[in-house]
Amino acid sequence: MKKFIETIKNIFKIEELKKRLVYTFLLILVYRLGCFIVLPGIDAASLAKLQSTAQEGLVGLLNMFSGGAFGNASIFALGVMPYISASIVIQLLGMFVPYFRKLQMEGESGRRKINQLTRYLTIAILAIQGPAYMAQVHNLIPGSAFVAVNQFGWSNFTFNLVSTLILMAGSMFVMWLGERITDRGIGNGISLIIMIGIVARLPYALTAEVGEKLSTTNGGLLLLIVELIVLFFVFVVAIALVQGVRRVPVQYAKRIVGNRQYGGVRQYIPLKINAAGVMPIIFAQALMLLPLLFSRWDATRGLAATLGNYTGFWYNLIFGLLVVIFTYFYTAVTVNSNMMAEDMKRNGGFIPGVKPGKKTAEYLDSIMSKVTLPGSIFLAIIAILPAGAMILGVNNQFASFYGGTSLLILVGVVLDTLSQIDSYLEMRHYDSLMKTGRLTGRSGM
Repeated sequence: MKKFIETIKNIFKIEELKKRLVYTFLLILVYRLGCFIVLPGIDAASLAKLQSTAQEGLVGLLNMFSGGAFGNASIFALGVMPYISASIVIQLLGMFVPYFRKLQMEGESGRRKINQLTRYLTIAILAIQGPAYMAQVHNLIPGSAFVAVNQFGWSNFTFNLVSTLILMAGSMFVMWLGERITDRGIGNGISLIIMIGIVARLPYALTAEVGEKLSTTNGGLLLLIVELIVLFFVFVVAIALVQGVRRVPVQYAKRIVGNRQYGGVRQYIPLKINAAGVMPIIFAQALMLLPLLFSRWDATRGLAATLGNYTGFWYNLIFGLLVVIFTYFYTAVTVNSNMMAEDMKRNGGFIPGVKPGKKTAEYLDSIMSKVTLPGSIFLAIIAILPAGAMILGVNNQFASFYGGTSLLILVGVVLDTLSQIDSYLEMRHYDSLMKTGRLTGRSGM
C-alpha cells in the first residue's frame, strides 16, 4: 500500500502527465454535465417512460454508450455510437474496396483522409438517427411535455428539425472531446468517454442490488458477498482475455551497412487471443434485435417470442454462436496476415522454418485461427454471463457488469489508460503501477 501511494505521488511529480490528467478530467466533466442537459423545448419531468424503455435491448446498449444521455433526451443523446458505426463501415470498406485499402497503406496522409471520410459518414448517420430518435421521443412521452410546441406555437416539423440539428451538433462535440483527450490528454478519448458512461451506471446498479439483497431475509447478505466474489473472478478472466497474446518469433537476417556487418535480430509478433475486442458482441446484439424489428416490436409472437427472451436458452445459444462467428470475421478484417508477411519480407525478416511470402501468410493465418478459437469461445461465454446472472437472481442493471460490452470495455480501456501512465513513469525511471511490471491493453475501440 505504501508503494502504491508513493507511485501516485510520482505521477503528480511528472508535470506533463499531471497536465494531461487534469485536462482529461475537465473534458470528461464537460461531457458528463452535457448528458443531463435536456433538449430545449422538452419538459424534463415527463421523461420517466423514455428512461424506463432505455434499459434493455439495443436501446439499452445505446443508452449505456451515451452514459444515460439517451434516456434523458439530452443534447448528447446519440453519443459517440454514430462515429463508432462510421469507423466500422470504413474498416469494412478497407477490406473490400481497393481505394480504401490503398488509403490504409499510405501512412499518415492516408490516415488523415480516412479520418475525414469517417467524419463525413458520421454526419450522414446522424442525419438518419436524429429524426428516428425524435420519433421515439414523441412515441414515449406525452404531448404535453413538448413545451416549444404547446406554449410557443412551434410546429412539430420545426421542433424536430431544430432538435435533430442540436443532436447532430452534440454528437460531433462529443467526438471532438474524444479527439482532444486522445491528443492532449491520457488514454483513447472515444473509448474513455464510453467507459465513463458505463462506470456512471455502476453506483446506481450496485445500490439497487445491495438494497434488494438486504431486504431479503433468506441469506441476502451472504448472496451479495458470493455475487461480489464471482464478479471479481469474472474481471480476472476478462483481463486475461484482453491481455492474452501468442508470440510468433521473427528472425531478421544479417545485413551489411557501409563496412559493418550486423548479426541477426530476433523479435516477436504478438497475436492477440481477442484481436476483435468488443465489436463481435455489438454486432451480435444488433442482429438479435432484427426479429423484433420485423414484428413491430411485439415480442409475444413467432420468432420474436423466442429471441426476445434475453434469459432464454435459444436466445443465448444463438447469441453465443453469433459472437464466435463475428469474432472470426472481425479478426480477419483487423489482422491482415498478407500485409504482415510482406512487411517482414521487405525488412529482411522471416519466421524460422517457414518460407517468406505466401507460406508466411498461410502460417500466420493458421496460428491466428488456432488462437482465435479459444478467444472467441471465452468471448461468447462472457457475452451471455449477464443472462446467467439474471437467472440466478441478480438485479438486471447490476447483472450487465458480469459480462458483455460493459465488462470488456471497462477492462480494456482501464488497462490501456494505465499502460500509458506506466510509460510516463518508466521514462522518468519511476516504479510501475503494478508489481508485475508493464501493463498491456488494447488501444481504442
